[in-house]
Amino acid sequence: MIRINLLPHREIKRRERRQQFYVVSVLMIALGLVIALLVHTVIAGYVERQERKNNFFKAEIKKLDEEIAEIKRLREQIDALLARKQVIEALQSNRAETVHLLNETTKRMPEGIYLRSIKQSGKRVTLVGYAQSNARVSHLMRALDDSEYLTQPQLVEIKAATVDGRRVGEFTLNVAIEQPKTEEKASDKGARR
Repeated sequence: MIRINLLPHREIKRRERRQQFYVVSVLMIALGLVIALLVHTVIAGYVERQERKNNFFKAEIKKLDEEIAEIKRLREQIDALLARKQVIEALQSNRAETVHLLNETTKRMPEGIYLRSIKQSGKRVTLVGYAQSNARVSHLMRALDDSEYLTQPQLVEIKAATVDGRRVGEFTLNVAIEQPKTEEKASDKGARR
């Protein structure tokens, strides 16, 4: 006898295929979630490591900034000390200038001239005084020019004045201070020691 299958076999196969599809879909979604979770975990690990490195670098940069600030402060102190040292050296090298200036002016001062004021500004000295005649001022200028400490005398002005009822010439004279060559060499040798 011929057997006829009255069951709807196509319908059953469709249901089985649909179930397989749902099972495979659920498995794919689960696999996708697992992969996404793994990728997220790996990326989060990389980000965490990078943040730790960044924090380490920030801490080191902060330390270096503090050291740089300390170095700047020390450089400022060094510059201040060097400036003080230069001032002291300048004072040491020029401390005998006043003595030489006064010594040379008294040595070279001719009769008939007396000084009213001596003013020093750097390496320039301004002499203001009274002379009995213009010839005595000329003699003073030649004597100062012969000095090894005083050079380049320049007469600024000479004018007639009356002092204690006598007519005199009031003069203003500029002179440059210069160290003699032998003293410069000796001071250079002393500085090198």
